[in-house]
Amino acid sequence: MTQTVDFIFDFGSPNAYMAHKCIAGIAERTGAEFRYIPCLLGGIHKSTNNQPPMIAFGDVKGKLEYGRLEMQRFIKKHELTKFTFNSNFPVITLMLMRGAIAAEQDGNLMDYIEAGLACMWEENKKMDDPEVFVASLTEKGLNGEDILKRTQDPDVKAKLIENTTAAVERGCFGIPTFYVGGEIFFGKDRLLDLEEEILAQAG
Repeated sequence: MTQTVDFIFDFGSPNAYMAHKCIAGIAERTGAEFRYIPCLLGGIHKSTNNQPPMIAFGDVKGKLEYGRLEMQRFIKKHELTKFTFNSNFPVITLMLMRGAIAAEQDGNLMDYIEAGLACMWEENKKMDDPEVFVASLTEKGLNGEDILKRTQDPDVKAKLIENTTAAVERGCFGIPTFYVGGEIFFGKDRLLDLEEEILAQAG
């Protein structure tokens, strides 16, 4: 039986981008299927009293510098040559995440994710600007105008809230978070542990 891994996902996290780029290799090695669950990182943080690292560790001497060093090591190790830290960071991802729900309902979530991540973390696009949002997605072969309209659909809004609430109730406090059965793994630095757990549960 194929092992399913849930990936709690938001475009606003550069670490989610990096984790995403490693998933294909993990899936190939383990035979696992990754299920992307669009959630709103800001909502998760608010519900769990969590804070972004730049706020949580801003006064800790050397902590943010070390985080940047580890990020560069990860980029080098996994050859993420297209990665560019978005100069508009932090980007409000509400529109992007509602778009992900709409794309999922239409059956093309992964195409949308690939497009959105490229815009955010390779092409330095300000994806919380509606005009940029529409133009950028259209350039990727998606219907940007239609997706923008869908972000105002009550069912789309409700589903994103539902996903986010369910993630928090499940124990999620940040992104990227993965679940293999009842086991939780947080952060791109736990991908090796995640892969080992997939294989262990698969027997």
